[in-house]
Formats: sequence, C-alpha cells, structure tokens
Amino acid sequence: MLSKKTKYAFHALLYLAKNASNDNPALIVEIAQETSAPRKFLENILLELKNGGFLASKKGKGGGYFLLKSPKDINLVQIIRLLDGAIALLPCASLNYYQPCEECKDENICGIRDIFIEIRNKTLEILGGNTLWDILQKEERKELGVSNQVSGKIQN
Repeated sequence: MLSKKTKYAFHALLYLAKNASNDNPALIVEIAQETSAPRKFLENILLELKNGGFLASKKGKGGGYFLLKSPKDINLVQIIRLLDGAIALLPCASLNYYQPCEECKDENICGIRDIFIEIRNKTLEILGGNTLWDILQKEERKELGVSNQVSGKIQN
C-alpha cells in the first residue's frame, strides 16, 4: 500500500504538472490547499522531491515550486522508490533493498519468495511503464468521458 506521503507527492506533482512552470511556480500554500495535504507535511515531501531531482524552486516574490522534468520523464516507480523505498513486498524479493528473511531456511527453494518476485516484477513492469503524463492523460480522458455523458443526457 502506498504511504500517505507518496499519495500526497503524486497529487502535488500532478497539480504542478497542470498549473506551474518555471515562469509561474506554485506556492506551497496553494499546492496544500488544492491537494488537501497538510502544509508542514507537504513542505517535507516537496523538499524530498526537489532533492531527488524532480522539482526546482524559486525564492522570493513570484517564487514557489515547479517540475524540473517533463511529466513524460517522471516515472511512477522513481517516485515510489524515492519516498517509500522498496517496491517488493518482502525484503528477500527486493532488488534495491534486499535482506534475507529471518524465518526462511533456504531462499533458493522458497516458494513464497518466488511468488513475491513475480509480483515485484509485474509491479515494476506496470509502474515502470507509466509516468505522470500517463496519469494526466487518463484523467483527461475520464473528464472528457464524464462531460460527454453529461452533455449527452442534457441534449436528450
């Protein structure tokens, strides 16, 4: 399950992708209000995203945060790993955070580990194949579908 931290990060990144630029950065207060994220918590998240190379900020009048990369270049797996760490559900199945399980006698024959490696691989395939841009496109298609359905009902 994604942490609240990562969920808020996704919402903040999507907000910035839609509303902010180098010339028009977004204030933390604005992002917090639009994403319903607690401001202090959001400040830490944005700082981590900045340190991770996804955001930049301007200080002073007209300052705020904006995406450093295109939404097409911000992969979902990168954000999750930055904020939550391992993608795998078991430490012995993790690529970047591997640790042997204490209760396992021989991980080479462990069926549990094998299944969770498969789950990790499928998860990485899906997350690695999707970006912020993909989320924006899905939301746009859904909004258009909803508005088309509503306008179709009104016209009938």
